[in-house]
Amino acid sequence: MTNLKGIALPLLLAFSLMHFPFSESSWFINYHIRIRNDLPLFKTPPETPNLFLDCKSKNKDVGDKLMLVKQDYTWDTKINFARSTHFYCNARWVDHKEITFDAFKAKRDESRCKKYHNSCMWSVRSDGIYFSNNNATWQNEYPW
Repeated sequence: MTNLKGIALPLLLAFSLMHFPFSESSWFINYHIRIRNDLPLFKTPPETPNLFLDCKSKNKDVGDKLMLVKQDYTWDTKINFARSTHFYCNARWVDHKEITFDAFKAKRDESRCKKYHNSCMWSVRSDGIYFSNNNATWQNEYPW
């Protein structure tokens, strides 16, 4: 009986790894999240921040940042074993609008962000929050 347990456990482990929903290498990939302030200046001077971002996950607070126009906010993350890694951000366009959006969701982003150097790129604009995975094509995923 002891010999059967010694064989069954490794076989069960090998079988479950073969049928896991994403490749083993996905556990080690560093995903890069970048959010760029592409808002217009309007009546504020160029050196005055016009975007406030606060980004976090359940386990990690990336921090908040007052951003100037054309400034980037970046961080890296890995996908956890359960594929539940999720970062969300509150974006506040000073004196205008506010929205909370999902900056990284493992199940949504693991394959779409691999296409361009494992990067999820966001652009905050006057009509919403845009996403790109190739830095050329942008889509408005979160209108204000």
